[in-house]
Amino acid sequence: MSDVARVIVGVSGSLNSLTALHRAVDEARARQATLVPVLTWTPVGGERNYRAQPCPPLLRTWEEAAHARLGHAFQDAFGGFPTGLRVDPLVIRGEAGPVLTQVADRPDDLLVVSTGRQGRLHRLVHGSVSRYCLAHASCAVIAVPPSALQTDLRRLARTVDLRELSHAA
Repeated sequence: MSDVARVIVGVSGSLNSLTALHRAVDEARARQATLVPVLTWTPVGGERNYRAQPCPPLLRTWEEAAHARLGHAFQDAFGGFPTGLRVDPLVIRGEAGPVLTQVADRPDDLLVVSTGRQGRLHRLVHGSVSRYCLAHASCAVIAVPPSALQTDLRRLARTVDLRELSHAA
């Protein structure tokens, strides 16, 4: 076991994960901990399909895209990697829930995940990452809900067809 505290955060680049990333940075600063942002990825079509028809060049392209997506998430959230904070980013091939709980394997780790509305089909196929982490993590977990702005935008989108507004202008 290491004596360096860690805050592990799941990052996908979605607005929900950027909210969680902000919370994780705050927690890492408060705890004087290393921030470990983790972006997971799987081959398009899933592992099973990839094993049936492997294509190593395509696999490298997907992995490079995952690395770029992690960099873009920090760019979108902070304008780059935060200063004054040790950041050890990880890009790992695998399903998000199991990977995050494997990385956050120390009792003194803190795992930060986003919650939020995913579509029913997405939850059916992929499950809820936050629920998986809450059920399987061996460390403390913070499940970060969507920001108030995201909630307000969803509510607005349900009541107003934004395409109509753009045509009215």
